[in-house]
Amino acid sequence: MNRLWVWISIVIIGVVLIVALSPFAYREISRSFGLSDQLGAEKPPGEPPPELRESIERRIWVGFGRTIILGSLLALAAGILLTRWLVAPLHQIEKGADELARGQFDYRVPVKGSSEMQSVAESFNQMARELEHQQKLRRDMLADVSHELRHPIHVLLGSQQAILDGVYPLAMEEIDRLLEQTRSLSSLVDDLHELAQAEARELSLHMQKTNLSDLVYYTTEAFQPLALSGAIELNSEIPSSPVFALVDASRIRQVIQNLLVNAIRYTPEGGSIHVSLTDTGYDFVEISIRDTGIGIKPENIGAIFDRFYRDDSSRDRGLPGTGLGLAITKALVEAHGGRIEVQSPGVNLGSTFKIILPVNSAEDERDDVNSDISEADGL
Repeated sequence: MNRLWVWISIVIIGVVLIVALSPFAYREISRSFGLSDQLGAEKPPGEPPPELRESIERRIWVGFGRTIILGSLLALAAGILLTRWLVAPLHQIEKGADELARGQFDYRVPVKGSSEMQSVAESFNQMARELEHQQKLRRDMLADVSHELRHPIHVLLGSQQAILDGVYPLAMEEIDRLLEQTRSLSSLVDDLHELAQAEARELSLHMQKTNLSDLVYYTTEAFQPLALSGAIELNSEIPSSPVFALVDASRIRQVIQNLLVNAIRYTPEGGSIHVSLTDTGYDFVEISIRDTGIGIKPENIGAIFDRFYRDDSSRDRGLPGTGLGLAITKALVEAHGGRIEVQSPGVNLGSTFKIILPVNSAEDERDDVNSDISEADGL
């Protein structure tokens, strides 16, 4: 009977008994030490005879004993009712846990009871919603992976079978086309592997103090030819003084490259892309990439970093990509202890991606730089 209502009922009955039996204990202690005889040494005039007094006391104690028994029974009943009321929400949560264990992620427990129980129920429902969302993402990911893999595999199989059947000649052009499909397939598999490692926090990061000013500037400049080929203006706003942070330089460069590739891909001719680096002064640095591209629908912003997600407008335009770039970008930023945000006023109104990274222990490096600047000024 290791039940909560049993233990609470026992505690209530115990408290009632302690309070009720205290007069008896006091009476016995008084008799043991002869206090009642001392008190009765000087009897006031008109006191009833001892026999009558004992009879009255006996009736009082008998009535008191009955009251104790009745109070204990009432305490037991009250304890059972009280604990039943208290633990009823816990039973609902227990049932909900069993439903989740069976894969019923749409189950929700009723929010009722005390404020503490309501808070627990709301937390449970939030967990169930998150599990349901993750389950949907897993199903969608499996469907998307099979879809993305199916196309290059079918092309490879069909082309090879056609060559064997003599439909296609074994020419260099055909081999080059097969090689392109193989590269696409290999790139998709590599992206999936990298994403799985990053989300599992198993991706190897070589953290070192890095001058983000140089990193952002040279990474942006490397995309100038690609932007010019699309008639897109690409400019940057980088602080003149170094901005240091403890990061994996190659991974942060990969993050910036992914965002720049997306910005150029989804920005039409005549558009512009602006890259900026800001030292917030609160142990964080911010990298911002703003474009005047196709933008994002407000209802789709929450899903923009999901695996294989592609906005309808990008699908309609027939733009390339599997939808893993932003998911990998988000995982890499979070692996650094940072976060990534996206803002967009709407379709065809551009979008802005912000990367917020912690500076960590790079304060010493910045102090050294400041001291070097001060010494140079003194010279």
